[in-house]
Amino acid sequence: MKAERAYPSATVTPKAEAAILRGHPWVYDAEILSMEGAPENGGLVDVRSRKGAYLGTGFLSEQSKIRVRLLSRNANDRFDGAFWERKLRWAWEYRKAVMDPEDLDACRVVFGEADMFPGLTVDKFHDLLSVQVLSVGMERIKDRLLPRLVRLLREDGQEIRGVYERNDAALREKEGLGQYKGWFPLPGEDPPESPVTEITENGIKYLVDVENGQKTGFFLDQKYNRRAVGRLAKGRTVLDCFTHTGSFALNAALGGAKHVTAVDVSEAAVEMARSNAERNGLSPVMDFAAANVFELLPALEKEPPKYDFIILDPPAFTKSRKTAERAMAGYKEINYRAMRLLPRGGYLATCSCSHFAEEERFTAMLRSAARDAGVRLRQIEARQQSCDHPILWGVEETNYLKFYLFQVV
Repeated sequence: MKAERAYPSATVTPKAEAAILRGHPWVYDAEILSMEGAPENGGLVDVRSRKGAYLGTGFLSEQSKIRVRLLSRNANDRFDGAFWERKLRWAWEYRKAVMDPEDLDACRVVFGEADMFPGLTVDKFHDLLSVQVLSVGMERIKDRLLPRLVRLLREDGQEIRGVYERNDAALREKEGLGQYKGWFPLPGEDPPESPVTEITENGIKYLVDVENGQKTGFFLDQKYNRRAVGRLAKGRTVLDCFTHTGSFALNAALGGAKHVTAVDVSEAAVEMARSNAERNGLSPVMDFAAANVFELLPALEKEPPKYDFIILDPPAFTKSRKTAERAMAGYKEINYRAMRLLPRGGYLATCSCSHFAEEERFTAMLRSAARDAGVRLRQIEARQQSCDHPILWGVEETNYLKFYLFQVV
């Protein structure tokens, strides 16, 4: 029997209706024609077409341009405890299905819209959960969700000692939410003494500080791309640019590289990478430098060639469509320089983590860089983010990471 609907109702434009039917879960403020009932900020609203057809139910955000974030397109769903329990279990069972058991030590458990938890990210770092809440609707129900998730994981044999909120993201302000970070209070439990834990990824150990690390503490989306680099690195002299925690460099070293140089503009990042090398006994084949990659690569052209494998894993050069063109110039510069540095037969790993640098645009940039550098590229692999960051078709924002392995021929 069809569940009785008791939510306010938003009537939307044909454009919004078409987007929802294509699979996109957002309704923008300008796409709402009228609102019936007494909606609450962060509360549930039904979304309907101009003809009254039910399109879905989602969280209302009165201060955001993304006015409604859909949770479900099933008119029979009741958004009670059983609903959220089922959704959380579905997310965790998916990770168990697509990843090897050892890869669950550090993985993304909830990936926002791709798991139909709009505005919620949950990363598991061994025995800690690092959580980021970016929508007012999720903020309102997090007290119902997070204890349930901890219980679910513990029942499945995972040792979870605490949940840390990394709600220090500027995006929260667009939802009318304040920024903060700190331990989430689990009922009947004292917060852990330390926000630091040790994870193992691809056989490499890292200390992760969920309080002070980037984003939620550590970038998990390149897990299998790092493994692919490790397989290719044996016997090679590797330059890892924008090394951050040293993860690509460490995978190359563990994979049997002859020598690895890890570079980052941040002194703190270089120290972290050096510490991770020591932790894993890889220091003898590695060295580290604090340098601006845009200055380093041209300088290396003036020296005798020494690298036959270069890795480019830059931060997102663009976070909006307005700056995408300028960002592509930055991507082209580092790729062009790397291609010129590599000998014939050398290898290049290159990527972009911005969904505004669309795949078509990114590959066009690579072709242009290769042409200007006077080299030909033989593609080994084209990869994306790891499967714990699933891509939901119809939601282009979930498809953001482009990763390519090439041989220069």
